[in-house]
Amino acid sequence: MTWIDISHPLTEKVATWSGDTPFSYEVVWPKEESGSVNVGKISMSIHTGTHIDAPFHFDSEGKRVGALDVSVYIGTSKVIDVSEVSCVTQELLADYLPLPPRLLLKTKQQTDPNRFPDHVTELDPRIGPWLKEQGVVLLGIDTASVDHLESKEMLVHYALFDNGVHILENAWLDHVAPGDYELIALPLNIIDADGSPVRAVIRPLL
Repeated sequence: MTWIDISHPLTEKVATWSGDTPFSYEVVWPKEESGSVNVGKISMSIHTGTHIDAPFHFDSEGKRVGALDVSVYIGTSKVIDVSEVSCVTQELLADYLPLPPRLLLKTKQQTDPNRFPDHVTELDPRIGPWLKEQGVVLLGIDTASVDHLESKEMLVHYALFDNGVHILENAWLDHVAPGDYELIALPLNIIDADGSPVRAVIRPLL
């Protein structure tokens, strides 16, 4: 089966959080100078485009990327369409039991990678312990954050990680039908980082 890319392309047009480091790429050592190769560099916030959060992102004592279990980001997953609701609750997700270890939520927000959203679909923090009971280890969403954009308490981030549920944000799911998939969304091994961009891909399970 064909792999489906659910990562936002990284270009200088990609939207970022207000005040955060924008994405840029440039060739700093062209072949004309090196005699053999072009060498580029990038500058970006770790939370640009499709990315994972490490607990250190919102908890100064939390694990950093280098301490995360990479197996969390590979394996069976389910895409669930929650576009008809303004708040995702455990009661809503219970309609899809049994759940695989990884969930990807497709919200009513049609994602334009070059425009930062004004709001995101709400997640009820109570889903944290409930997802743990169901054996879920990764929750992905097609919005910029699992919390309200203006949140300072980060209640959903804490509710998920306190229950062993890792976070994948800003997945690109506009072109993906609900169903069961294999997911690969590996973070870079940036040892001390608070998160990492990922190349997230899925393919349908037969």
